[in-house]
Amino acid sequence: MTIRVLLVDDQPLLRTGFRLILEAEPDITVVGQAGDGKDAQEQTRALLPDVVLMDIRMPGVDGIEATRRIVREAASGAHVPKVLVLTTFDLDEYIVEALRAGASGFLLKDVPPDELVQAIRVVAAGDAIVAPSVTRRLLDRFATKLPSAQQESTPARLDRLTERELEVLRLIAKGMSNAEIAAKLVVSETTVKTHVGNVLTKLGLRDRVQAVVLAYETGLITPGALS
Repeated sequence: MTIRVLLVDDQPLLRTGFRLILEAEPDITVVGQAGDGKDAQEQTRALLPDVVLMDIRMPGVDGIEATRRIVREAASGAHVPKVLVLTTFDLDEYIVEALRAGASGFLLKDVPPDELVQAIRVVAAGDAIVAPSVTRRLLDRFATKLPSAQQESTPARLDRLTERELEVLRLIAKGMSNAEIAAKLVVSETTVKTHVGNVLTKLGLRDRVQAVVLAYETGLITPGALS
């Protein structure tokens, strides 16, 4: 099936570049473009894209607020687009906010074309993008700015998890894939998928991205503890 993508960025040149890359793929089509968050919300409603490639800093409604609106609106309807956020290292402080708003992941604006294409496919399939190297830098730098578990209600208590599920959550938070977790725990990848599903269900989380943030918020993983 063709993946329908909406490009959202206030720089026309960047939108053109992304469009050229994506439309060279047989399974991806760009259905529209938007230069700000308000237009992105309106076009998402009208064009029903599968993936919204969202810039963060834009005039008017920024990418974080646009993501929040799109995800909230999608929750009440049948069509649920995925939001893939674009950022640059000088805007790292916005990433956790974007993930909290409901983004399914994030990419750097200088991402290689093949990684951009693959990320869109992964997100469209319902998974989340947690790039290990970038995630570690972001969460190491900004985890101390996150509200603590005592300052806000969390989806559920970690004591609902078994010891093995806690171990899997720790490894997810370190940016490990299912295959990497399976190798470390010496179990099958199918078993890991089951554990991951149990973790998300018990904690009321949407995807792996939210699991990473929650692991930091609850102190299960702390900045620097990634070895």
